[in-house]
Amino acid sequence: MASDRTLPASRIRAAQPSHRLASLAPFLAILVFLALLPLWGNDYRALIGTRAAIYWILVAGLNLIVGFAGQLAIGYVALFAIGAYTASILAAGNLMTEISPALALLAAAAVGAGFGLVVGLPALRLRTFYFAMTTLGFATIVTQIALGWQSVTGGGIGLSGPSLPAPFDSAWGLYGLCVGLAVVATIMSANIAHSRFGRALIATRDAEVAAEANGISKPAVLVCVFLFAGAAAGLAGGLFATLQTYITPDAFTFDLSLLFFISVLIGGRGSILGPLLGTILLTLLPEIAAPLAAWSTFVYAGLLLVIVLAMPGGIAALLDRSNRQPLAANRAIVPNIASLGRLLGTARSAQNLTLSDVVLSFGGLRAIDGLTLSVRPGEVHGLIGPNGSGKTTTLNVISGYYRPQQGRIVLGDTDLPPGQPVGRAALGICRTFQTPRIIGAASVLENVMVGGTLSGRASFVEALLSLPRSHRDEAAIRQTARLALEVVGLGALEDVRADHLQHSELRFLEIARGLMLCPRLLLLDEPAAGLSATEILRLGTLIRAISRAGVAVLLVEHHADLIFEICDQITVLNLGRVLAHGTPAEIRVHKEVVSAYLGG
Repeated sequence: MASDRTLPASRIRAAQPSHRLASLAPFLAILVFLALLPLWGNDYRALIGTRAAIYWILVAGLNLIVGFAGQLAIGYVALFAIGAYTASILAAGNLMTEISPALALLAAAAVGAGFGLVVGLPALRLRTFYFAMTTLGFATIVTQIALGWQSVTGGGIGLSGPSLPAPFDSAWGLYGLCVGLAVVATIMSANIAHSRFGRALIATRDAEVAAEANGISKPAVLVCVFLFAGAAAGLAGGLFATLQTYITPDAFTFDLSLLFFISVLIGGRGSILGPLLGTILLTLLPEIAAPLAAWSTFVYAGLLLVIVLAMPGGIAALLDRSNRQPLAANRAIVPNIASLGRLLGTARSAQNLTLSDVVLSFGGLRAIDGLTLSVRPGEVHGLIGPNGSGKTTTLNVISGYYRPQQGRIVLGDTDLPPGQPVGRAALGICRTFQTPRIIGAASVLENVMVGGTLSGRASFVEALLSLPRSHRDEAAIRQTARLALEVVGLGALEDVRADHLQHSELRFLEIARGLMLCPRLLLLDEPAAGLSATEILRLGTLIRAISRAGVAVLLVEHHADLIFEICDQITVLNLGRVLAHGTPAEIRVHKEVVSAYLGG
């Protein structure tokens, strides 16, 4: 039990079915309203409803890029236009033999997926505003091609959109089709959001370094999402061309691109419901306030300013009541060491970590100068020294964040490739950080589940379609994450947002996330910083138990009492060099160590 006052974990879990039903209720209410709209609607209402559904198909994919991955993709109207022109051109036979409107829509989705990847590739190297400018530049290029390629696109005059067969050739028939596809897009985006891929997107957004430490490859996950979002945008564009019946480059304005982007922002990051409501709101706004239509850019900018200043969490934060109840102030962290064996098992092979003559320089400064040490399984190896002695730098070299100029790093018989942090987790290497790297907007359980990303076997497509293997993955990762939380003493807080935790709880949360890997090597960077005396004692007991389960532990720490209490071997660094090495008893009486570090 992790708290004297919080609800027991069993009661929290018992409440989950009702929580799921409550989370589905708003979507069901929207669906019922859309299903009943034809009963009292006219063709104009059908037009507005169809437009909102089409826009949401695009935003459902864009939301994964902007809201979950945190990429500023402002110019997605380009993919919308590409889908519209692809469907129209193929249905009209302007480029090749004409094809059926249904096949033209599928082709629009396929072409959109391809260009979605093209647009997204710069995100693998560019960040924030640079990527935003790239997407805007691409949108300008698409517009100019549409204007200049007159023989195919009709230039400024435009061309007719695809004409769907009955029953989709009427206003309400097309409405039903678009709403149905919008429901499919919602389900698919929700499937990804609630899978290991969705957690990986949020981890790369809020804690990229920690994501890499847990084996999450940002390029791999972004490529999949850009393909899906591009396909959704292309399909939406084809449907838009059908709705408009005639398209010109003027239909794909910067205002429309802003509508897509701001729908996600005002909806809230990491939410499906919020951006859906944002899309509906921004689609209806020009119709409700028709005189403001000419000032749409200013209206969108004003809405964005209000959201940033008044409710930065967006609509989703206003609707989320799950974490508004205050937590008890006197919570206690009590690890359950008895459950550690069930979590780590016994199949782990014993492997030494060996550093041989490692050298790392930053300019003219040698941060690590010929470091040689060995960390054995089943032992806690302390790494101590004054500030600036190279302790955290050593962990960064082992983790692959820094590339040494000289030396070897070997785990068992495997040379660790320098400068490749993503591959470390697959080898059973995990770590914590000086400042806890957590996803504040996610729950405690979801933060720990990030550590189980590599254990999943279902592909992106299986997660997208919610196939059985994806369900099995999620169930197994969730069960293991709950066991890890029980081990570190945070089981009763699994549904609490991580940014509501105390600092000491975040320290234990990081260890729980690391244990998800069933590690061979655990790197701990000042885990006792900010902990009370009682919490340090419990932390020491937990670390020692982890090592005795066969894990090699390398501990960087300034609390000398903890180091000398739980370590089997200690290496002392000074100015990047080994000052001393030995047992705690030997280090206590080493004259140079006492003079340079311990004092006395």
